[in-house]
Amino acid sequence: MVIYPAIDLLGGRCVRLRQGDYSRETVFSDDPPAVARRWVDQGADRLHVVDLDGAKAGKPVNGPVIRRIVETASVPVQLGGGLRTDADLAAAFDWGVRWAVLGTRALRDPSWVRAVAERHPGRVVLGLDARDGYVATAGWLDVSRVKAIDLAKQVADAPLAAVVYTDIATDGMMAGPNFDALAELRSAIDRPVIASGGVSTLDHLKRLAAAGTPGCVVGRALYEGAFDLSDALNLTRANGPDRRLL
Repeated sequence: MVIYPAIDLLGGRCVRLRQGDYSRETVFSDDPPAVARRWVDQGADRLHVVDLDGAKAGKPVNGPVIRRIVETASVPVQLGGGLRTDADLAAAFDWGVRWAVLGTRALRDPSWVRAVAERHPGRVVLGLDARDGYVATAGWLDVSRVKAIDLAKQVADAPLAAVVYTDIATDGMMAGPNFDALAELRSAIDRPVIASGGVSTLDHLKRLAAAGTPGCVVGRALYEGAFDLSDALNLTRANGPDRRLL
């Protein structure tokens, strides 16, 4: 299972939110590129970056910081937050981002996601952020009446690199992922499902790996020292890399 250390950007700083609440932020660093370098020095071979300002504004905001993260880290970067147009995707790829995570536009226009996935096979990721099973958008500020699993089924036959599933209730709460929702999604679509939100122990990672989860985004647990990244990588690399996410 691949581990993606998370770098969430707000006001150019590295932060973590609790349950997607912008008023419940914890600032971990004023130097996100240095944070990226730290995770890579500890063994990370890819990163998950979220432009929280972009998610809220509906367009990328932290482009210069993202470019510096990519240049500093020198590992593949997965980026989400505010990517809603062809121009946004072109900008992200120009910054050196390997995978673009699409969420809000996917809900509003699934056909567009299918089209861009066709134009950029293996470089588009569907971002499913769910509250009580329903898709949340615009930086989790709006909750739709569309079930996450139904949206996934609409686009899962496009050449997506993966689907990132985040259960908002667990995100940043250090109480464990929503294992049941992840299992339901994995059984419903033929695409790699990356878990995001709630991981706080090595046992959580063991359980995800045992269930066949190919990737996991980890944030607050690393920043607060719940476990070391090196220990997580040693655990999840025991059986070699997961070729579904290369």
